[in-house]
Amino acid sequence: MEAQPLSARTGGVVTTLALAGTVAAIMQTLVTPLIAELPRILHTSSSNAAWVITVTLVAGAICVPISGRLGDLLGKRRMLLACAVPLVAGSVVCALASSVVPMIVGRGLQGMGMGIIPLGIALLRDVVPTERLSSSIALVSASMGIGGGLGLPISAAVAQYANWRVLFWSSAVLALLIGTLIWFLIPDVPAGAKGQRFDLYGALGLGVGLACLLLAVSKGADWGWGSGTTLGLFAGAVVVLGAWGAWELRTRDPLVDLRTTARPRVLMTNIASVFVGFGMYASMLIMPQLLQFPKATGYGLGQSMLAAGLWMAPGGLMMMFVSPLGGKLSNARGPKFTLVSGVLVIAAGYGVSLALMEWSWGIMVAGMVINSGVGLAYGAMPALIMGSVPLAETAAANAFNTLMRSLGTSIGSAVVGVVLAHLTTSMGGYTFTSESGFRAGLVVGCGVALVAAAVAALIPAGKPPVAAPGQAAREADQAAAPAA
Repeated sequence: MEAQPLSARTGGVVTTLALAGTVAAIMQTLVTPLIAELPRILHTSSSNAAWVITVTLVAGAICVPISGRLGDLLGKRRMLLACAVPLVAGSVVCALASSVVPMIVGRGLQGMGMGIIPLGIALLRDVVPTERLSSSIALVSASMGIGGGLGLPISAAVAQYANWRVLFWSSAVLALLIGTLIWFLIPDVPAGAKGQRFDLYGALGLGVGLACLLLAVSKGADWGWGSGTTLGLFAGAVVVLGAWGAWELRTRDPLVDLRTTARPRVLMTNIASVFVGFGMYASMLIMPQLLQFPKATGYGLGQSMLAAGLWMAPGGLMMMFVSPLGGKLSNARGPKFTLVSGVLVIAAGYGVSLALMEWSWGIMVAGMVINSGVGLAYGAMPALIMGSVPLAETAAANAFNTLMRSLGTSIGSAVVGVVLAHLTTSMGGYTFTSESGFRAGLVVGCGVALVAAAVAALIPAGKPPVAAPGQAAREADQAAAPAA
């Protein structure tokens, strides 16, 4: 049998990793249409049911940096397969759950598999030809947004017209398919940091610190921002993360090389990532509510859950179309230019939403503009990171950048939630978010996007991402191989 052409092999790799990122992102939004029904389904209170959302966020934030470092130590293909296991297992546990505890356990397992996205992006540096690297990074990175955009209408349709368990059985099948594709199509490349030791104490310290921080941010509104629990968690996060940083600077093989992350190019990209994550999530929190608010309010658009998801779906598709263009733009002008352009497009999308929020089609257009900007920005950030770190730290550095985006979405959820909760109006004995509240939330999203643009503009100039050492030789060997 003749050898498969290099372009075909790399095409299969990129397609597999993009599908993996899309499926993982879908799992994050899987239960969104069920939020109102979870207390009834799981026979529990609303506060307990909220942990079904929170646990995925916390588990993902803790496990993503660990998965990235293990990818550098043990091999990225091996860790991609390892991440597929909790995605399958968590989906099965959720599908079989009849109470809140097993559902929380299953959702936590799904969160543990979220490292599949930064691992896939990091792997591209090892296997994709240089001329296709930027566009491939852009597509796989944008899969996070694509999955989030498409997951909502799909989940809403299933939840509305079928049994809710179908959502989780379907996600189990998808995760199993992804694992199979990884097994057969992803090459096994040597680990970049093979021979180094795993920083167990660093992993534990980062896990505890992030758990404290994210619990305080995500549950602060429910517990009260001035409550002893919330303030105690914030204080614990400061102490633990401070001690973790001191340990990472002293240990020989750190979980995250803070000296590398302190380089101006990496540091400014990570700071910009926090604001980009905030800017993206603000629209995802506000626009579906505007679409589903009753028309009797005078500003709600009265759409059903499924219709609202369908109005939002074109935004997810725009990421798919824009990400290859972002890769070409990065090749031509550099990833910094693409990042600045992307966040300015996000800001423009919020401007469109403020002007057209009275119509469903206006919300759709605004979502398409915002998500186009997200597609550009999400593709540029990993390119900036991987072009600035040693090969042995590719997966860990990329995972840390993904963590920064997740922190941005968590902070965005908390801030926008506070805005919507405090700017309210009353009608018929009910209190709900006012039109000025929604407009204020959109203004906040626009302002954060402009801050992200300012931060991105301060990123020092540098060379675009380069191929991994030895990649050219591997490509020549593969192209010259007469038979498989």
